[in-house]
Amino acid sequence: MHYKTDINARKAILIQLLNEIESREEQILQALYDDFKKPFFEGILTETSFVKSELKATIKNIHRWTKPKNVFPSILNFPSLDCIYKEPFGKVLIIAPWNYPFQLAICPLVAAVAAGNQVVLKPSELTQNTSRIIGEIIRKIFDQNHVEVIEGDHLVAQNLLAQRWDYIFFTGSVAVGKIVAEAAAKFLTPLTLELGGKNPGIIDQTANLELAAKRIVWGKFINGGQTCIAPDYLLVHSKIKMVFIGHLINVIKNAYGENPQLSEDFCRIVNLKNWQRLQGLLKGNTILHGGQTNEKELYIAPTIIDEPELESALMKDEIFGPLLPIISFETDEDLSKIILRYEKPLSLYVFSTDKTFSKKIMRDYAFGGGCINDTVIHFANKRLPFGGVGHSGIGAYHGRWSFDTFSHQKAVVKKSNWLDLPFRYAPYKNKLAMIRKLLHWF
Repeated sequence: MHYKTDINARKAILIQLLNEIESREEQILQALYDDFKKPFFEGILTETSFVKSELKATIKNIHRWTKPKNVFPSILNFPSLDCIYKEPFGKVLIIAPWNYPFQLAICPLVAAVAAGNQVVLKPSELTQNTSRIIGEIIRKIFDQNHVEVIEGDHLVAQNLLAQRWDYIFFTGSVAVGKIVAEAAAKFLTPLTLELGGKNPGIIDQTANLELAAKRIVWGKFINGGQTCIAPDYLLVHSKIKMVFIGHLINVIKNAYGENPQLSEDFCRIVNLKNWQRLQGLLKGNTILHGGQTNEKELYIAPTIIDEPELESALMKDEIFGPLLPIISFETDEDLSKIILRYEKPLSLYVFSTDKTFSKKIMRDYAFGGGCINDTVIHFANKRLPFGGVGHSGIGAYHGRWSFDTFSHQKAVVKKSNWLDLPFRYAPYKNKLAMIRKLLHWF
């Protein structure tokens, strides 16, 4: 089909997609609000503006990204011209999550289309309003043989995974990621897994505590805490722990008021199942602030929990909600014992003005990506790869990295005919010393 080879056709349809999203932005924001009361501000900041930025960057750079790249040839192949072609994988399956249901569906789609693939997109059934408008947009812009949206529950996803694909892109939980990887392995299908984990936030005694509190509260409680790169728990130096908790509480009150349930700026839990799971995690823990819940509204307050048991349900898996455990530490050994209890996280954050300490944390621990003296913002830079490591994910995307994710890098050597060195051909008699000497230099 023409979009596999015609770069102008890919660019033109991405421009149509951008125009349609811009014209329907208010409807998208309303759908996000209807699904789990996502504030319009957060909808713009974390969903529609991010998608539009990704589209604009892709449209601007698509000709450069698709251009074959010449590389320096090996002297052993002299004379030759060596290059890398960007080739679409073919039929791609994208399974999107519910927590950022518009952004995490459309951004991978943009890259897959830009790379020339056919795409089947499965949006989340938990955010039905957003999934519906995604379907409307896609069906208006794309031919069904080019991009198709298939809505439905986990059984639909299972049926899709049972088919053979040329590439799979999945965003979601570690548990489901393992199921996706198992399905892909049956056909040796390459894949990207964007998963999660228990992301630590480390605050030492040299940190700017008031500023750290503001940035942590924002990164933790945006989207109601339902963010894969949100700080999952905090490790706070014992000398400044109580002072820092005071700053956290003040920031929460300033952001969401004395009763966050009345705030227009605080999201709700996506469904009853997740609300019940989070409410269950509160039991048996010491609550320093928050803890209020309302089943009818699927509301759980921004909550600070003091020194939970490391073996507790709260600390066993990723929280994925507005519960923030605080654990004190004193030594580097304390940090190591706690952080290394868990699989490699998707993100790690350290707050410190001690450059040596910050560099040591960045060096000593494996994680997908992170920040020094902030949270979450590494996600926003399209020039940085975003992805996990180990159980927190496989592969990376954003910007140019997204295009490369959905492209096979095809290596080609064009050998010249005007010179053909004879030493590589049999018979090999009297050539062994020469080949050893030659290869010694390469």
